[in-house]
Amino acid sequence: MKRLLVLCLATTILACKGEPKDYATISGKIENPDNSKTLKVFKGSEYEKIIKLNDDGTFKDTLKVVEGDYTFLHGKEYGSIYLKNDKTSAFEVDNNSFLESIVFKGDNSDINNFSVRSYSISKDYFTEDLINYGTKEDLEKAIDDYKSAYNDIKIRYPKVDSTRVALMDRNIEGSIVQLNRFMASKIATRAAFPKGSPSPTFENYENFAGGDLSLSDLKGKYVYFDIWATWCGPCIKEIPSLKKIEKQFEGKNIAFVSISVDNGRGYKNDAAAAYQGWKKMVANKELGGIQLMADNGFASDFIKSYKINSIPRFILVDPNGNIVDADAPRPSSPQLIKLFEKLGL
Repeated sequence: MKRLLVLCLATTILACKGEPKDYATISGKIENPDNSKTLKVFKGSEYEKIIKLNDDGTFKDTLKVVEGDYTFLHGKEYGSIYLKNDKTSAFEVDNNSFLESIVFKGDNSDINNFSVRSYSISKDYFTEDLINYGTKEDLEKAIDDYKSAYNDIKIRYPKVDSTRVALMDRNIEGSIVQLNRFMASKIATRAAFPKGSPSPTFENYENFAGGDLSLSDLKGKYVYFDIWATWCGPCIKEIPSLKKIEKQFEGKNIAFVSISVDNGRGYKNDAAAAYQGWKKMVANKELGGIQLMADNGFASDFIKSYKINSIPRFILVDPNGNIVDADAPRPSSPQLIKLFEKLGL
């Protein structure tokens, strides 16, 4: 009788616990959500689910997942979350300061907070100023400070398993290697073209508006060069920002000069087709400023003198024809307006 009673009790306890859930639960709140009022959770092309937000930005849903890291997207803001079936995860975030404000709760919160904090600190050390103006010494100090901050984060989350930490270690080191490679070129450019040195020149580049133009024709003005091509995706992406800058500084003592290096690439090496493609894009996109065509693509003397082997590239020259910045900030960078204002434009 006692054995039967114990067996019944054990069965009841197991029944209360229930079987492990074959889904993960995710919930939370997005302050100041954008108009989409949705949260997309996905993992490459393997998995995708759209979660509807309530009017107050809260959400809750279940997802059948394979254990691992997933990406979530709200509007233009991305994040990463570790999900596992039978676990409940949650996060709260302000859409106006996404990375800075996100906080994970529930199961696996240590893993998720460790990951987001490890990634987000990079912006505190690899700043726009460092990218645009930093020296080799500045870069080395930023990397040392970044590593130190990352080690502090590892101490703050001691419960994160060693496999996860080792993966993040590799990601951090990989990011540093990429940054060093990227900055090496920019630092070398600054060293080769110091501020105040004479700018390389060009003569009689075809002007879309008619006639030819030489750099000497622009003497007395600051000149902001955009070296681009119609086949260059990152170049095209900068066009809306460049238009805004041109309008903002309209009437100021600065000329905005776009030099196309189109010479056949993207047009089956047909230089004539590339030339017509340039004229068509300038007209269709209503590009402003002064639109010039380099005389020999990347092999043009002006382009080679500035050691330009990738685009877009932006250059700022002063009214006397001397270099202000041979690798100037992009139009989309807030640093460009700061630089113009510093020059009194």
